[in-house]
Amino acid sequence: MADKLTVEITAQDLPLHCPMPNTPVWNMHPRVFLDVIHTGEAVCPYCNTHYVLKGEAPKGH
Repeated sequence: MADKLTVEITAQDLPLHCPMPNTPVWNMHPRVFLDVIHTGEAVCPYCNTHYVLKGEAPKGH
């Protein structure tokens, strides 16, 4: 199995969904929304991409 890709995101990337808009077409899968607010990280159930929230979470989330 390939290494898991880690992607750093900021509050501007929220709401977070995978695949991201810049994902190559060959690597697309159904869109899934991921919650990174509570733990600061999330893993996509389709492609195992690991997302890490950098900086502060937006207020009200």
